[in-house]
Amino acid sequence: MISKVTSDTVQVPEPVLQYLDRRGFAARSARVVPLTGDASDRRYFRLIEADGNTSVLALYSAPFDYATLPFVNVTELLQQVPLPVPVIYDHAGDLGLLRQQDLGDVTLQAHLGAVPAGEHAALYRRAVAMIELLQRRGDELASDRYVPYSMAFDVAKLTWELEFFVNHFVEAYKGAQLPEATREAIREEWKPIAEELAAESRVLCHRDYHSRNLMAHQDELYVIDFQDARMGPDTYDLVSLLRDAYVDLTEEAVDDLIAFFLALRGQYDRHTDRSWFGTYQADFRRRFDLMALQRNLKALGTFGYQTTTRNNPVYIQYMPRTLRHVRNNLARHPRFGRLQELLSAFVEELK
Repeated sequence: MISKVTSDTVQVPEPVLQYLDRRGFAARSARVVPLTGDASDRRYFRLIEADGNTSVLALYSAPFDYATLPFVNVTELLQQVPLPVPVIYDHAGDLGLLRQQDLGDVTLQAHLGAVPAGEHAALYRRAVAMIELLQRRGDELASDRYVPYSMAFDVAKLTWELEFFVNHFVEAYKGAQLPEATREAIREEWKPIAEELAAESRVLCHRDYHSRNLMAHQDELYVIDFQDARMGPDTYDLVSLLRDAYVDLTEEAVDDLIAFFLALRGQYDRHTDRSWFGTYQADFRRRFDLMALQRNLKALGTFGYQTTTRNNPVYIQYMPRTLRHVRNNLARHPRFGRLQELLSAFVEELK
């Protein structure tokens, strides 16, 4: 009977109950425990069987066609790379449900707090190496079969994300009322940023590659939350990891990891002239900072949206670090002087 399925804290949604009954888990006295979700509208539950085996149920907000679900499509792509991703065990599209491998509860963010500081560099090098592998193999695997190759961070997408910051952080969260002339002036500052980023050569990007989307499981880092993968600048995922809203990294660590990434790409091997490499590294860092500015502003928009629209205050704690990333990049490059002036009039943390 479905009633044999229990939850430790909340009532189990009807689609989950139907799935468990359909697959026979209910009759075997399985338990269901809700898990902390992400910023999406999906909900997650741990299925604990009587013999101790566990798996994770991902409940979508609506039924889906398994054959066309982006998460499934990108899973297949990343398995070809290969990157460590959760195995999909079963699905019930009519119920909006996937059952997949349980990777535990330890994110890279949490793991950093549990291991000696001396191990942090090795963990980050492993994470950076996976970005390089994704980009390199992503070029080789390019095919219309996979959804990410049909989407990209173009001018429209990058600009929309910057407007999202104004709408949901500056206005909704901060409560500012921007005169139309000010909004138009800000748009003029967005324009060259979006155009420059969109014009860069594109590689396969995870799109949300940070310390809460990397799971530490059985001495491996697994990648999750990759269903929005798309093509974009080669700095995108590196920025997501090294200018993370959830973890502080020293500038020395960031510099070392950027150099490590470039070394993995073979820049040292192709050019023995260190003066050339120094120039290349400086230009990469400039592009890295530009991407970081756009990405961090978008993150603040997401945090504002989660707080004001979805009544989810958990992201407020991550705003100060992200604002600091933005302020530092605005101050580091003279070209952002006017943008800093415009934004700091409404966001005092950016002065």
